[in-house]
Amino acid sequence: MSHEKPTTSGLPSNAYTELKQGETYTPIMSPSSVYPEVTPYSVITGIIMAVIFTAAAAYLGLKIGQVFEAAIPIAILAVGLSAGLKKKGGLGQNVIIQSIGATSGTIVAGAIFTIPALYILNLQADFYQIFFASVLGGFLGILFLVPFRKYFVSEMHGKFPFPEATATTEVLVAGEKGGKQAFVLVISGLIGGVYDFVVAAFGWWSELITTKVVGFGQELAEKIKLEFRVSSNAAILGLGYIIGLKYSAIIVAGSLLSWFVFVPLIAYFGQYITQPIGSNVSLLINEMSAEQIFRAYVRHIGIGGIAMAGLIGIIRSSGIIKKAFTLGFQELFGKKVSDENLRTQRDLPMKIIFGGIFIVAILVFVFFLFGVVNNLFQALVGLLIVLIISFLFTTVAATAIAIVGTNPVSGMTLMTLILSSAVLVSVGLSGPAGMISALIIGGVVCTALSQAGAFITDLKIGYWLGSSPYKQERWKFVGTVFSAATVAWIIMVLNETYGFVGDGALVAPQANAMAAVIQPLMSNQPAPWILYLGGALLALILVVLKVPVLAFALGMYIPMELNTPLLFGGLIAHFVSTRTKDDALNNSRRERGTLIASGFIAGGALFGVLSAILRYMGYNWVNSEWQESHSAELVALIMFCLIGIYMIWDSMRAKKEE
Repeated sequence: MSHEKPTTSGLPSNAYTELKQGETYTPIMSPSSVYPEVTPYSVITGIIMAVIFTAAAAYLGLKIGQVFEAAIPIAILAVGLSAGLKKKGGLGQNVIIQSIGATSGTIVAGAIFTIPALYILNLQADFYQIFFASVLGGFLGILFLVPFRKYFVSEMHGKFPFPEATATTEVLVAGEKGGKQAFVLVISGLIGGVYDFVVAAFGWWSELITTKVVGFGQELAEKIKLEFRVSSNAAILGLGYIIGLKYSAIIVAGSLLSWFVFVPLIAYFGQYITQPIGSNVSLLINEMSAEQIFRAYVRHIGIGGIAMAGLIGIIRSSGIIKKAFTLGFQELFGKKVSDENLRTQRDLPMKIIFGGIFIVAILVFVFFLFGVVNNLFQALVGLLIVLIISFLFTTVAATAIAIVGTNPVSGMTLMTLILSSAVLVSVGLSGPAGMISALIIGGVVCTALSQAGAFITDLKIGYWLGSSPYKQERWKFVGTVFSAATVAWIIMVLNETYGFVGDGALVAPQANAMAAVIQPLMSNQPAPWILYLGGALLALILVVLKVPVLAFALGMYIPMELNTPLLFGGLIAHFVSTRTKDDALNNSRRERGTLIASGFIAGGALFGVLSAILRYMGYNWVNSEWQESHSAELVALIMFCLIGIYMIWDSMRAKKEE
């Protein structure tokens, strides 16, 4: 093999199309040559990215319930760094930087969707419990996914769109031509970051805009519990841009069904009910605000929908599971695959994969036995739950990422909690000990699925560009360790600073949903099964109507104010990419907008972490009385409109040659 510098002329013409009979795909970095990939620079930079973006993603996820995928921002920063340092052979190294760094979003999702529920339930989570749940779950996700790599990235070439992998790949390819895109990201990151920092640290305007700001809206909210809510957060606006109009509209449609139909309906019939209904409910319905009705009742319908979406995904993926593991066992028992000697087709050997699964399974068992349940049989039951559900849902996570770029990990974790709680109660584990056990088991599964789904993006990027998959797989474990340690520390800092319950607490919507599900199950109280069933039946109706179930159900159970800015971001994306009949110019504008949106997300999250650290150190300049006033809401409305106008203006400045 020879050492070569990769071409920078762009991806081959058949990169995104299905291959014809006998046609092969040859990536930018030739399979017959060797390029710099794993170097001290790429590994150290990747680890630094993993730590920084883990902290940022944890804060943003707990605040708004959306964990941004770090792949695009990290790729852009890697491109800017390699250009600034004049690195030779930067492409292969940038893939490794992105792959190690991208563990941040995946490990964060696993931890923050479950662990804060322990604090919400007045239970305690130690550093080692969060760390080991994240590390072991992350390792399982990698090991379960590797046998599926060839199916998803190679055999299904051109059949799955891989939206996030496409965007990241294009950034890395463009980076070989120059680092102009990094400049756009930095500027928008500063604007979005300072915007959100001013709100979080100084409270110059409100974080929430509602229709109660006008008299008529106040009347509607009081009389029929009808109100419209929007967060003024720049990072959520950026998320909406990247998600796009179609899926942001579906998410908001779910939200509107919850808040404009179910909440007023329950309030109407609740006028005639003279006692509290449901577990952990102490108020009469007619004494509740719209938000309290949503949290006590309506959110459970969304949970049922999410769980059913996961089940439907498993059924649809059964053929993929069988095929991928048949190939894996053939390799394990010595059958040679014709292209396995090619650098770009080599995975970690199957003996290492199956041996790794066995070792991690033992470690999970030991962790459960000595760190969670302290009972041999219950630890074994916990291990079986983790292995079976993680394995079954791996293909669901990977397929979701491959098709829409969104991982339904929270819905699959809710199903895990419901199943594991039922099983643990049946083997004698309930009450506070049962809740801790079920949530940590859920954390391991959630991290495994999050890691598996996102890792297929990294491997697809590597496939398009010509990286060595076995190197990506090997170093993914390193990123996982650093991200797990960071997220454990950040969760504990944020809990001490803000908390997850009460006024001014972080929203942590998924963790709240997990706590709402698990408490009745583990306290021998009746769970709201009829509401779960209603959501499941609604999901089946959506399947018949060909509406994406997961997006709609997520909209139903995440608070409205965190969904509505997504729609505004999606509308901006649609607007800037359809203004002319020139497709090349529309694409340039959309891509520049993607960079600006990524900057808003990364900047908002990073500055959010800074404001959290400042508050943790005792620096708090927020005047709560002003920030909660209607005047502050009006200022927020003006500022939110201004940041949206800036996004449109800057996106429209794109030129075709960019």
